[in-house]
Amino acid sequence: MQILRRLRGKNNEGILALVLVALIVTMSVLSPAFLTAGTAFSTLRSATVPLIFALAVLIVIVSGGIDVSFAAVAIFSAYTAVSFAITMAPELPAAVIIAMAIAIGAGLGLFNGLVIARFRLPTLIVTLGTQGIFVGVMYTYVGATYYAQLPPALAAMSSMTVLDFSTGTGRASLHVMAVVAIVLAVVVWWMLTRTMFGRSLYAIGGDVEAARRAGFRVMRTQILVYVLVGVLAAVAGIAHMVMGRSANPQDLVGDELDIIAAVVLGGASIFGGRGSVIGTVLGVILIQLINNSLLLAGVPSAWLRAAVGLLLIVGVGVQALSARRKARRVHTLDEDKSDRLVQEDVA
Repeated sequence: MQILRRLRGKNNEGILALVLVALIVTMSVLSPAFLTAGTAFSTLRSATVPLIFALAVLIVIVSGGIDVSFAAVAIFSAYTAVSFAITMAPELPAAVIIAMAIAIGAGLGLFNGLVIARFRLPTLIVTLGTQGIFVGVMYTYVGATYYAQLPPALAAMSSMTVLDFSTGTGRASLHVMAVVAIVLAVVVWWMLTRTMFGRSLYAIGGDVEAARRAGFRVMRTQILVYVLVGVLAAVAGIAHMVMGRSANPQDLVGDELDIIAAVVLGGASIFGGRGSVIGTVLGVILIQLINNSLLLAGVPSAWLRAAVGLLLIVGVGVQALSARRKARRVHTLDEDKSDRLVQEDVA
């Protein structure tokens, strides 16, 4: 039993890994060209932006909140920085444009964090409201122009690859932004598992009042959480535009369900206090493979959303059943302990 529990993992990562392996094996049998380096790199490329988003959502969910404004923050930050560079300073270095986007994202995240932490408002309602605010402000004051060409410095990054080689079925290339996503995953993993800030996130997500009594600075931590979300969202927005080689203000917003579903499938508890980077990575890859598999099978794109919605319901349902079983087990243990104490008193 202990071996099975270790293989399953604290957040059922082992089960998710088995499902992922089964899906890969099935697709490889149905299509021998599926199990190739080109397909693997293509999956990593398509998972790059969702993974960065998922890391941001994971941080929020672990802390006991929910954020649906991350896509709006991403497009606002990246589009504003790119639009400024195109119209005002086309020769800006890529590092400066990226830094501008990150600064804007951090500012938008700070706004979310201050409203939520200061007034103790529901995170879902606040971020749902700020999502509309950010998009409206961008359209009104920044613009809604579609840019088919990025600034030269960012355009040069669009073709940057870390690995590029020929295979029997074509060429396989790993985009530099996929490496950025992997590095960010390692950084977030380290932060959640090796720092006091990460421990405070789990403590606050488990029980806010208990965390406050234990000495954790709840308000400051919540604000920092949304600043981090803003930073990660801005990086995801830049990555999306670099890999897409264009800047469209109407992109990204509307795909939040896929990201939240991936994080929940990865074992993060929608109730807070539980989640892991490994599970999140597996969840993102699983969602991407399912979407790709359905497309290869000729399933209409409209059904892709239905499949993701179904997976989200299943993920939350499994968590709810697990929480109920745990509560019943604790209740039974308490009753047994009470009965034992009564018997001892009678004796």
